Amino acid sequence: MELEEVFTVHVKILETFELRNSEDDSVVMITFTGDVTGKYFEGIVLNGGVDTQVIGKGGDRHSLSARYMLQGEDFTGQSCEIYIENNGNINKKLKSSLFRTSPTIITNSTALSFLNSDILVGEGKATDTGLDIIIYRVSTS
Repeated sequence: MELEEVFTVHVKILETFELRNSEDDSVVMITFTGDVTGKYFEGIVLNGGVDTQVIGKGGDRHSLSARYMLQGEDFTGQSCEIYIENNGNINKKLKSSLFRTSPTIITNSTALSFLNSDILVGEGKATDTGLDIIIYRVSTS
C-alpha cells in the first residue's frame, strides 16, 4: 500500500469556542480558513470551515471532526469546489504527524471525481505558521 499526496490544506485559525461541563469534559470548536496547494488542486478554504474536538477528563482529544469547503482549480485548469469531512483521533504514538484522519470528499470536478470514492488518509502536521492537513489517496497497486 502506497500513499500519494493529493493536496495540502494550509490552515489559518480564525476563532476558538470552548464548552466545559461539571465533569471536566469539554468541546472545542475552531473556525478556520486557509489556502490549498498540490499536484491535483490549488485554491482556498471558504469561510465556514470548523474543526470540532471532544476532550476527555484527562485532556485527551479523542474525537476530531472537521468540515470545510474548498474553491479553486483542478489540475486541468477547471474551476471546481471540494467538500471535505475529516474525522479522526489524536494518536500520541505517531512520530511524523500530530494526528491521522479518514477524509470523505465530494467534488464537482470531473477530473477529480476519483476523490469521491478513493480511500483517503489525512495527516495533521505542525508548521512555523500553524497547521497543515495533507490529504493522501491510498494506492493498492
